[in-house]
Order: sequence, then C-alpha cells, then structure tokens
Amino acid sequence: MNELLRGLYNWTISLAATPYALWALAIVSFIESSVFPIPPDVLLIPLIIARPHRAWLIAGICTISSVLGGAFGYYIGYGLFEQVGRPVLEFYGKDARFAEFSATYNEWGAWAVLVAGVTPFPYKVITILSGSTGLNFGVFMVASLIARGLRFFVIAALLWKFGEPIRDFIERRLGLMFTLFVIALIGGFAVLGFVH
Repeated sequence: MNELLRGLYNWTISLAATPYALWALAIVSFIESSVFPIPPDVLLIPLIIARPHRAWLIAGICTISSVLGGAFGYYIGYGLFEQVGRPVLEFYGKDARFAEFSATYNEWGAWAVLVAGVTPFPYKVITILSGSTGLNFGVFMVASLIARGLRFFVIAALLWKFGEPIRDFIERRLGLMFTLFVIALIGGFAVLGFVH
C-alpha cells in the first residue's frame, strides 16, 4: 500500500509542472474530498511557489473545488454509503467505530467538519459521515467553506509572504498548528459555556 501511495504522491506532484496544473489542482482538490488519499496541498504548494502572484487565485480554485468535492462526499454518504462510503471508511480504518460515532455526530457535526477541514484528519471521512448521518447540508457547506478556505488561504498567504523558505514549516508543522488552533478554539467555547 505504501508503494501505491508513494506513486500517487509523486504523480500528483508531477502535475504541477504541466500546462494544465490549475485544472489538475481543481480535480485533485475535488476528488480528495471524497475518495483520493493525497491532499491537494502537495500540488498547491509548488504551484504557489512557482507563481506567487497567483497565490490567491490558486487558493480560491483549491477551496472551491475542495468544497464541491466535499458535497460529492456528502452525497456518497447520503446515497451511496454501502457501495462507496463504507469501503472508503474501511480504507482509512474508520469503519469499526462508525455506528457509535454517528449516534452523536449531528450534535457536533459542524465542529467535526471544521476540525477535519483544517487539520490532517482525512476530510473525506467527515464528508461521507456527514451525508450518512444526515447532517444539515447547509451547515455542512458553510463549515466546509470556512474550514477549507482557512486552510488553503493560510498556506497561500505564508507562501506568498515567505516563499520557498516556509515550505518545510508548512509541510511538517502546519497541520499541528491548525490542530492546536482548533483545540484552543473549541476549548475557548467550552470555557465560555461553563462561565455563562
């Protein structure tokens, strides 16, 4: 499996050098939100480094495509769970606890979408889960747009400002930074809930 993932990773990176790189980014962003295992960041980063003057356009394409792909993932969970959704969850090892998790999912669904949208947690798992549990589609789309936009525009801003020197930080530590941010945000809301 590692060889397959490595091959997909290398193939995805190679798309940055093609004349159709923005189309490739849109497609990878779309399918990553529902089934594809390689995050669009591996294509987003070299594209922005190569064309920093187009950083915002590139981040916008990535965001919109990812959110539309998330809507497709939602549809997989809603209408094709047994045929497509369950095998994807099995691939990521998230199927065993699905029943117990889905029971309380809708109560915290918007937070789950926000967390998965900005952290290294596989966003596709949440898109499928949102559809299969019937999370309100409007809530899902708004949370997805906020989360994916935050993730991709922060990457674009860092690369636009600092260029290649920030690449290592983004690739190795930005996921951790986003995760800590989300924990702090949720913790802040929890504290406010206890105070009132």
